[in-house]
Amino acid sequence: MNRWFVVLGAVLIQLNLGAVYAWSLFNQPLIDKYGWIREDVVFTFSITIAVFAFTTIFAGRLQDRIGPKWVATIGGLLLGIGLILSSSASTLFQLYVFYGVVGGIGIGMTYVSPLSACVKWFPEKRGFISGVAVAGFGLGGLIYKPIISYFITEFGVSSAFFYLGIIYMILVVAGAQLLKNPPVGEQAFTAKGLNTAQFSPIQMLKTSQFYVLWMVFLFGSISGLLVISFAVDIGVELVHLDVEKAANAVMVIALFNAAGRIILGKVSDLFGRKNTLMIIYALTAFIMFYMSTGMMNYPLFLLSVSLVGFCFGGFLALFPSVTADYYGTKNIGSNYGFIYQAYGISAFAGPFIIKVIPFTQAFLISGFICVIAMILVKLVKAPKLIETKNKIIGNEVI
Repeated sequence: MNRWFVVLGAVLIQLNLGAVYAWSLFNQPLIDKYGWIREDVVFTFSITIAVFAFTTIFAGRLQDRIGPKWVATIGGLLLGIGLILSSSASTLFQLYVFYGVVGGIGIGMTYVSPLSACVKWFPEKRGFISGVAVAGFGLGGLIYKPIISYFITEFGVSSAFFYLGIIYMILVVAGAQLLKNPPVGEQAFTAKGLNTAQFSPIQMLKTSQFYVLWMVFLFGSISGLLVISFAVDIGVELVHLDVEKAANAVMVIALFNAAGRIILGKVSDLFGRKNTLMIIYALTAFIMFYMSTGMMNYPLFLLSVSLVGFCFGGFLALFPSVTADYYGTKNIGSNYGFIYQAYGISAFAGPFIIKVIPFTQAFLISGFICVIAMILVKLVKAPKLIETKNKIIGNEVI
């Protein structure tokens, strides 16, 4: 099988999953139709992201056992069913269950499968291929924005859910049919300098390196989502732009986010994962410290948020590869599912921080935690799996 067909399937899947980032398009139409409160409607997105992230743990473990094709197929069916059911939702509770829970489970089941398959097929270019796979997720919201807007305008918000559900189901299931794990012999091949040990999830959780990686992923995600989620508000409040002008940042961030996933993934293959991560954290910290001063005009605002989006894309491209480098590819699905929980938590951290302190102080804190993350990345070393007649505990034995 040509391994690039796996990449094609992965990109097709991720483009449809990434459409979840266009949720804000549904807010006002739902408010107008049902008279719901904005915060309650927006909470649907938070539920979706939380369920999506949590589901990756179980989906990763399942796809390690039965293969990515079947797990992604089930996920695509659930995503489509969730949106089709959302078209009949007349209460917030129904919307939370249908879109947030059912749809979120569908996204979570599907997200890990293409990533895992791609990493296994391309051991010599894990960073680049992970970046290509997740770049689709970053571009999904941008590509589907006009489609969603058209459906809402022409058919109404409820019908839009129905039609999108059909489209997502067909395309995700189609992409899933291209996913396949390589033969065992291919998976055993490892690029020079990478860890050849195959850790189980339990063994991984008993290594100190897991908690360091989890923490630095959390720090990077908090900083990235803090800017990405509130880009328009930052432009209005700190740069004193009108809403329409500040909204241009959303499209620019999406493009730089996708570019960062591919470019920084490739850079990590050439110069090493640790070196690339340190550069990303250093750049993010510098931008955060600058933004904390509040001294921005329109061009500097766009440049700052674009670079944050570029670095954030790098985080999401590199950590699947780092997980494979440190813990092997055999259980990459379930292992990365545990690492990915840091991203799920970070989705709630940004909104919570902004409710408590202003943007400038939040940026200052983000800058400091990125510096801490950079230091931790410098110090962390790949774990060693020691097998004896005694119990295996990651890199420790009792």
